[in-house]
Amino acid sequence: MPNSDFPSIKNESQPVAAKGRLLSLDLGTKRVGVAVSDELQLSAQPLPPLKRSDWKTLLRQISELRHSFDAQGVVIGLPLNLDGTEGFAAQEARRIARNLSLSLPVPVHLQDERLTSHAAEESLRASGVRGRELTARLDSEAAAIILMDFITHKRI
Repeated sequence: MPNSDFPSIKNESQPVAAKGRLLSLDLGTKRVGVAVSDELQLSAQPLPPLKRSDWKTLLRQISELRHSFDAQGVVIGLPLNLDGTEGFAAQEARRIARNLSLSLPVPVHLQDERLTSHAAEESLRASGVRGRELTARLDSEAAAIILMDFITHKRI
């Protein structure tokens, strides 16, 4: 689904930077998956996940990552229900996206993340990843898929 259905939180008319790294977040209840694109926005690499914590700690960690990679935008997975409706998790993602948009000097975008965790798990299992390693890598692998979906749809 094109990301234009989920406009950026900060200045909805602001275009996505054509170049420069983007940071992606997959918000879970225990972990936050993280991925970053290359500067040409051709690929996405999973990073070690963040432990889900209080808002101030989470904001500090995301801000540090954004700064260290010089990310020109942040993409947050929007966990819609399969029928496209929004439940509690989607509302929470929107709340966090709005708060980040007020706290970070870059645009914050939402991207439909339906079935990304499933796709990430299939990809990791196909690579032979199992058990605790699978659990540890799953959220960031999903964040990388979310980011690639966002990059692909912004080019359409």
